[in-house]
Amino acid sequence: MPWDRNQMAERAAQELEDGMYVNLGIGIPTLVANYVGDKDITLQSENGMLGMGPFPVAGEEDPDLINAGKQTISEIPETSYFSSADSFAMIRGGHVDIAVLGSHQVSAKGDLANWMLPERGVGNVGGAMDLTAGARRVIAALEHNDRGGQAKVVKECSYPLTGRECVSLIVTDIAVEWIVERALVLREVASVWTVVKFQRETLARLNIAHDLR
Repeated sequence: MPWDRNQMAERAAQELEDGMYVNLGIGIPTLVANYVGDKDITLQSENGMLGMGPFPVAGEEDPDLINAGKQTISEIPETSYFSSADSFAMIRGGHVDIAVLGSHQVSAKGDLANWMLPERGVGNVGGAMDLTAGARRVIAALEHNDRGGQAKVVKECSYPLTGRECVSLIVTDIAVEWIVERALVLREVASVWTVVKFQRETLARLNIAHDLR
């Protein structure tokens, strides 16, 4: 079976290391907060919150505590609050170690397109453009195919770009791919997916890691 959204978030969380400041985008990335565990990770939200805990249990939600995706979240003893302007100054100043972002498309060279679906004619930039430019590393977490069955990992993005050559790691529901020297390197696949089948579901040329898992 392909990995579910929680398994994808758990895999992305494995990239986080002690001492990091991390921003989580809307969608699958928000679930990463549940898999930080005992690591000394500080989660940052562009709406002005530094130090987020996991999602609250039912009945303990505080409507005044939300992330950038308008989801209720929990605070921790170290939590601090400040203006959105200060939050973006932190992002633009290069103080975010990793941004985990969702995406409509990711190209083989690391371009990310996540703010507009052209067929809908509308989009929402949010803080993603600042994060792709300011974060030291960007991880894309997304389903491999869209609802119409079209691949979202492509040779070249056809949607308006959020950032150019900014993604270093892609985590999908069927694979984990590194982007090395503007090329995809397949590192991990879901157990039931063969490499041949994965290549058929991807619109970009793949290099296979010698230690493929």
